[in-house]
Amino acid sequence: MPKKELTAEQEQLARFAKALGHPIRIAILEMLANQSCCYHGDMSEILPIAKSTLSQHLNELKDAGLIQGTITLPTVKYCINQDNWKKAKNMFSSFFVTICNEDTCNNK
Repeated sequence: MPKKELTAEQEQLARFAKALGHPIRIAILEMLANQSCCYHGDMSEILPIAKSTLSQHLNELKDAGLIQGTITLPTVKYCINQDNWKKAKNMFSSFFVTICNEDTCNNK
C-alpha cells in the first residue's frame, strides 16, 4: 500500500493543536476572549511568567494564526484572530466527530 501524504487540513489542525498545547497559552486565549484586546504589559502582570516567556507564548499563538497583534511602540496590543479561531473550532469539531462517533467507537 503506498504511503499517503498529509493533507493541508491535517497540517493546519496539528498547528492549532500545538499552539493550544500549553496551559499558559490557554490562559492567554481565555484572557483575550474575555476582552476586545489586551496589551502585552497587562498580561505579564496577571500571568505567572516572565515577560520574555510570555513573548514566546504569544509568538507561538500568533504564528499559528490564533491571535493577532498591533504594534504601537512602545506597546503591543493582542486580540483573537476571529477568522482563524472559527476555522480552528470547526476543524476540531469535525475532527472529533470523524474520529469518534457512536457508530465507530467502542464505548466499553
